[in-house]
Formats: sequence, C-alpha cells, structure tokens
Amino acid sequence: MVIGPALQLILIAFLGCLIVRAVFSWIEPYPRNRIHRLAFDITEPVMRPVRRFIPPMGGLDLSFLVVFFIVSFLLNLVQRAR
Repeated sequence: MVIGPALQLILIAFLGCLIVRAVFSWIEPYPRNRIHRLAFDITEPVMRPVRRFIPPMGGLDLSFLVVFFIVSFLLNLVQRAR
C-alpha cells in the first residue's frame, strides 16, 4: 500500500518544518528568508487553530509543543500500521 509511506513522508517533512520554524523563532533572522517563510506558511494553518485553544502564556507559545506531539503520535501510528 502506497498511502502509508507517503503519509509517513509528509508527516516527517511537516516535523522538519516545525523544527525549522522553532529554530528561526529563536534566532529571529533578519531579513526573513525564503526557508523561514516556507516553514511558517506550511505550519501556521495547523498551529493557528491550536493557538485558539491554548493561547501563548508569558511569551511562550505552547501550540508548537501540542502540534509537535500530535504529529509525532500520528507518525508513530503510521509506522506501526505498516
């Protein structure tokens, strides 16, 4: 079945974009480059709804952790289903 490996690849790529976004949020590149913009554009549609339920606390955006753990859990499920 092709869906399993394709979904696994998509989830791994999404986790990579999350990590790139986190690293760039720590170093705040100026001017923002294409990689930063791409990572933001890919991850923001997923993080925005989570942020509505878990607003940033004390300047710390916990939606990143929630999304990271959910995607990691889904990746684990896909890998076990193979």
